Amino acid sequence: MSGGLFNPGIGEAEKARQQLRERVRRRLHAPHRVAVLSVKGGIGKTTLTACIGFSMAETRGDQVSVIDANPDAGTLADRLTGDSSVNIRHLLRDLDKLDALTDVTSYMTLAGRLKVLASDQDPAVSEALTAQEYRRVAQLLSKYFNLVFTDCGTGISHDTMTPTLEMAHSVVVVGSPTVDGASRAGHTLDWLESHGYAEQARNSIVVLNCKDTSEDVDAARITEHFRPRVRAVVSLPHDPHLASGGRIDFRRLRLSTRDVLTEISAHIADGFPEPYSERK
Repeated sequence: MSGGLFNPGIGEAEKARQQLRERVRRRLHAPHRVAVLSVKGGIGKTTLTACIGFSMAETRGDQVSVIDANPDAGTLADRLTGDSSVNIRHLLRDLDKLDALTDVTSYMTLAGRLKVLASDQDPAVSEALTAQEYRRVAQLLSKYFNLVFTDCGTGISHDTMTPTLEMAHSVVVVGSPTVDGASRAGHTLDWLESHGYAEQARNSIVVLNCKDTSEDVDAARITEHFRPRVRAVVSLPHDPHLASGGRIDFRRLRLSTRDVLTEISAHIADGFPEPYSERK
C-alpha cells in the first residue's frame, strides 16, 4: 500500500521459522547417529524417518543419510525414491572395496539432498542381516555422512536393534495421541529403561503422529504424560499427503507439517555435543 516506502519486516511466524532453522543448522563436529523406533509397527515410523531425514538434509545442506534396517522388506526407499534396486545387501557384498563417498553413494538413491540406503526386499534374505553387518554399515556411513538416521524396522527385538541403540547418539520414539499409540510409546520407553538404555530414554524425543486421532482421548494430557520422561514431545499433525501411504512429495506437505518437521529436527540438533573448545 505504501508503494515500497514502508517495510514492516517479517512476521512473527516467519521469525519463528528462521529461529528453528538456525537451531537445525547448529554446527556438528562429529558424525551423529539417530535411531527412530517404536515397540510395534503401524505407527508411522518409516514415514517419520523419511520426513525428518529429508527436512534435516534440506535445511542443513551437508551430508545426511537414512538406513532402512527393517528385517521385513522395509518401505523407506519406496516412500522416498521408489527405487530399491540397490540396497544394503549389495553394499555389504562390496563393503571392503569402498574408500570414497562416491563409491558409497553408488549403492544409495537420492531424495533431494538426502541419501537413502534401502533394505533388501526379500524378507528371507533381509532377516539374515546380523548385528555385526549393521554395525559395519553404520560405521562406514559415519565416515562420509554428518548425520545417519536409522529406521529401526518393525518392533525392537530383532538382531540389529542392539548395535543401533549402542551406536545412536539420539533416539526418536514414535507414538500417537490415541490409547494404543500412547501405550506403544510408553512401552518403548519402558523397554529402553529396562534394557540398559535409560539415558537414551531420558534424552529421547517422543513424536506423537496424529495420523489417527479420537475425540475420546485428551491429546494434551498424553503430551503432558510424556514430558517429564523425555527431552521433548512433539505432535505431528495429520497430513493428507502422508496419510495416502505413497511416495512422499515434500512440496505437497502442508506448511504446518513442514514446520513441525523443522521443530523435530531442531530438537535433534539441540542434542549435538559442543566441541571441546567450547566446553567449560
